[in-house]
Parts: sequence; C-alpha cells; structure tokens
Amino acid sequence: MRKTFNTDGYCDPNYNYMVNLSSRLEQIRGMVDAGQYFTIHRARQYGKTTILTALAEYLRKDYRVISLDFQGISSADFASEQNFVAALSRQILLAAEELPAGVQNDLIHYAEDPARAATLSVLFLSLTRLCENTEKAVVLLIDEVDSATNNQVFLDFLAQLRFYYLKRRRISTFQSVILAGVCDVRNIRRKIRPDEEHKTNSPWNIAADFDVEMSFSSEDIAGMLQEYEADVHTGMDIREMAQLLYDYTSGYPYLVSRLCKLMDERISSDSRIPGEIRAQAWTVVGFQAAMKILLEEPNPLYHSLKRKLEDYPELRKVLYDLLFTGKPVPYTSMTDYIEEAAMFGFIKNVNGTAMISNRVFETVLYNWFIAKEYAENKLYKAGFEEKNQFVAGGHLNVRRILEKFVESFDSLYGDREESFLEEVGRRYFMLFLKPIINGTGNCYVEAETRNHERTDLVIDYRGDQFVIEMKVWRGNAYNERGERQLCEYLDHYHLNKGYMLSFNFNKKKKVGVTEIVIGDRVLVEAVV
Repeated sequence: MRKTFNTDGYCDPNYNYMVNLSSRLEQIRGMVDAGQYFTIHRARQYGKTTILTALAEYLRKDYRVISLDFQGISSADFASEQNFVAALSRQILLAAEELPAGVQNDLIHYAEDPARAATLSVLFLSLTRLCENTEKAVVLLIDEVDSATNNQVFLDFLAQLRFYYLKRRRISTFQSVILAGVCDVRNIRRKIRPDEEHKTNSPWNIAADFDVEMSFSSEDIAGMLQEYEADVHTGMDIREMAQLLYDYTSGYPYLVSRLCKLMDERISSDSRIPGEIRAQAWTVVGFQAAMKILLEEPNPLYHSLKRKLEDYPELRKVLYDLLFTGKPVPYTSMTDYIEEAAMFGFIKNVNGTAMISNRVFETVLYNWFIAKEYAENKLYKAGFEEKNQFVAGGHLNVRRILEKFVESFDSLYGDREESFLEEVGRRYFMLFLKPIINGTGNCYVEAETRNHERTDLVIDYRGDQFVIEMKVWRGNAYNERGERQLCEYLDHYHLNKGYMLSFNFNKKKKVGVTEIVIGDRVLVEAVV
C-alpha cells in the first residue's frame, strides 16, 4: 500500500508523504548538544508533534530520551501538586526504558496513590538520581504543554526545572528540556484565582530562542511531491505545483498537506468531480478545485480565527482596514490582540507591519467580512441577480463584470462624497464580484501591492487567472504609472490582458470602460 498525505495527527515517514526534516533535526540537535532548554511554540497544526516525534527517534542513539505528552494528563491531575506528581510519574514510567531500580520503585510509589504522592521537590530528587545513574545524558520532551499553562502546579513544575538548570554544574539534571505547544511558556498569561488579573509570570525565563524554520519552503514541498510522483506518475510539473502550494499557503504545514490530500484523494478520483477536472488534478485547474473545497470545509483553524475576531474587536477592525482600505497596521507585539493573532499563526510581522499569514486565511477573512453584510448590500444583490451574464462557455467575462459594476455603482453611489468612495469602493467591488464567482472561483489580494492607493486583486476561475488593479484616481500621471505597473505584474503571471478599476473623485470624470494597448499588453480600464 502506498503512502498518503496526512492531516490527522503526526506524520510518519513510513506511511505518509512528508517533507525531509533532516536539516531541522540537525539544527535542534545542536541546541540539545549545547544543553539548551527551549520551547517549540507554533500555531495549531504546524507540525510540532511530528517534529518532536522525529526528534525523539533522532536523539535516541546518543541520549536517553523521555518523551511525554500532557494531553494524557487530565484537568483533575492538575488539581493538586500530589495529583500532578502521580500523573507525571505514570507518564515517565510508560515513556522511559530500563529505569534504575531505585528510581523505578520511587515512581511506582508516587504513581499508585496520589493521596500519598510526593511533592515536586521530592520527585525531582528521584529524577536527579535518574540523571546520575545513566550512561547517556537525559533529554526531556513534553508535547501539548498548553493544557497545563493555566495551573499553578505547572508553574511550580517549571520552577523546579529552572532551579536544577541553574544548579546543573553541581547537580545532575536533564541535558535539555524541550516543551512544545501553541503558547510560549516564557510568556504565560495565567489566572489562577477567579478574582486575580491575568499576569505574565513564568519561571521559564531560562529558555533559549527557537529559530528553526517550521514552515515549508517551495523546495521542501517539491521534495515531498517528487516522492509522491515516483509512486503515482501523474505527470505534474513538480516545481510549478510546489510554488503554487507555497504561494497560497506560505508553507503552513497543515494547509500544504491538506491541499495535496484533496488533489490526491478527491480531485483525481471523486466521481462527483467533473471528468475534465479529474484529469487535471495536479495542474492549476485541479489545485483551484482543491482550494474551493478547502475554503468551504469545516476547519479548526477557521474556527479559531473566527473566535479571535469575536474576542478582539480591535483585531477585527485592523484586519478589516488592512484588507479593504490598505491602511498599514503596525506590528506591535505588546498589543494583546496582535500577540494573540500572531501566536495562532493568523498574522505575521513583515518589516514592522502586520500582514495576514497567507492567501488561504486572507480569502477566509474576505468571505467572513463580506458574509456579514451581503444581505443588506445592494451591489451584492446586483451581482447575484446579474451573475448569469458574466460567464460564457465556462469562461469569466471580466470586462462585462467591470461594465456592469460601473453602471450599478454609479447609479447607487456616484453622488457620494470622496471619503465614502475611498473607504468602501474596493470592498463594494468585491461584494459585487462574490456572488458571480462563488462556488466556482476564488479571489485574493496580492499583499505586495496592497496599500492605501492601490490593490491588485487576482481572480482564479476554472484554471484562468485575471488581475485587476483597483486604485484611487490621482491624476493622469499616476494612472499612467499604474498602467506600467500592471503590465509588469502581468509579466509575472504570464498574462497579456489586465484590468484596472479606478475610483475617481473628479466632478468632471468620464465614467465607463475603455480598452488600451501598451506594447503587447491589452488593458481594460474602468472608471467610477
């Protein structure tokens, strides 16, 4: 039986197609050899458990590895120090091999009766004896530490680790301790008592920075696809597909694997998928079909994003401004909602500016914001009512979309003041476009071009791509510069036709759609 793409739990190279982790394991090994304690904190479904599982096997030749998972410790086990010691002792007994007899007896004693279990300080004396009486230095790995971070007993556990780390020149202790989870436990926000404010108060200030890149590069993805292609022989252009996957996901491990899994198991073989698309499963056409499924299916990542938007109105506002108006959002890690969104992988820091992490999340956000207002928006209704006229022979007629949008927008909002048009113009075009391409195509904004004056919208529709530059009119000279920029952008997409949508506040403006030729490029320009 051949391997599969896996999105449930950790990946096993014997059963799953996955990127080569060797370089990452070597980097982490260097930190272990140096005796560092650190946290692997990344967003959900970012490959933490996979890397930790692979690391445990990678280190076993030279180290005694104790690999624990705090998912196996219940909330009741954190109710008291004795309960926690008992639960931790049980986990160590299950995970460790050939414990010294004295240490094993201690742990069995601690584990059997929580009511009489030892305190953490006594447990650590036993663990010290373990580190003294073993030929190999001991490395402690703990996955899913998030389940423990709101408990005082966990902070006490970290304090013990810190104490022995600081005394390691005189007392035998762990060579390295690695904690994995979404949260960085160096910055735990705890609320131990109901009447207590959240505080940042972690004893894990000994932890080294973890700078190993966990996201996948296009080269990583290509390596995984090469293994798949050797088994399945699809005839795909591996480099093109790897770059496409990277462009849309920015290397987010779950999203990469999920899209590959959809193309492999759904697009290529599901009888509900049209035959012409199944035959092109590993081309741009198949990729876009997989994207459509990914964007519409229930997904824990999307639910987390929605919760953050509901919990933090400030985050909702800045992302709205970022998406629809191009206003820059400073990346300030001391701001709670920025810190929280970054921790969960929804935004990233690009030269001091907050940016949405990838096109998938960006499209999800567009859909979410638009869904909030489509029922009451007249342009959305206009796009829905007229949608059948914009598709002919399975192809999207973008010029006709622009013509109808100009007509509808000018009729509904043409007499509004400049501040209104500048604020909502681009968003209203996306509201108009949404029902036209919904169910078949997707659209996203190129992050590199998004600003207060210009936004490049890219539409994917049945294997075709269309680039529309949406901008605020700033005079003829600015418009000509925009035309040149659009031509350069068309080169990037290997297209010879592009579109411009200008929001013009000049009272003497000429509303409508025209077509011009620049070299071998055709530009369709719409003005409202």
